[in-house]
Amino acid sequence: MSAILPPSERLWWKTPISGQEWAWIGIAFVWAMVMFVMMVYWHINGKQNLSNEVYKTTTEMFQAKTDAFVKENTIRTEDSLANPDLKMPVVKPNDKGEAFLLGRLWSWYPILELEAGKTYKIHLSSVDYNHGFSLQPTNINIQVIPGYEHVVKMTPTKAGTYAIVCNEYCGIGHHTMLGRIYVK
Repeated sequence: MSAILPPSERLWWKTPISGQEWAWIGIAFVWAMVMFVMMVYWHINGKQNLSNEVYKTTTEMFQAKTDAFVKENTIRTEDSLANPDLKMPVVKPNDKGEAFLLGRLWSWYPILELEAGKTYKIHLSSVDYNHGFSLQPTNINIQVIPGYEHVVKMTPTKAGTYAIVCNEYCGIGHHTMLGRIYVK
């Protein structure tokens, strides 16, 4: 029999299913139910879901908030990862534990310096395209969309330097879109 020729049995769907096929259908169904139950369980008990808020904003408003935050809370400057000729401000969160991060072609602005054990609200937005906020090596991953302000609560537990990677393709310089968060 060839795939080009029509089947010899015109009503092939009326052919009885063999026992071996029923066994595989049963195994697949049981596995699907196990995975469904696990998804519900991990959603409730897994502690992997971020507590975040989202608000409508404009790019101009968020840019102004970020600029004011940087102006008030800058502690030093460092070389930019993408362009060593540019200086990037390193900023501590304000007294309320809020910090602002702006995604734009092709950088995260500014660099944040946090303290281990403190809880922060990180405000994220983009001024141009969709960007991905992926904090490495942790499992924080958010799609940052222009016109929306994402507020993510995070409590760093371990000192170190953490990389922010854009994981949403945003153009020709996407591979250079990196940022940093220092935890002291």
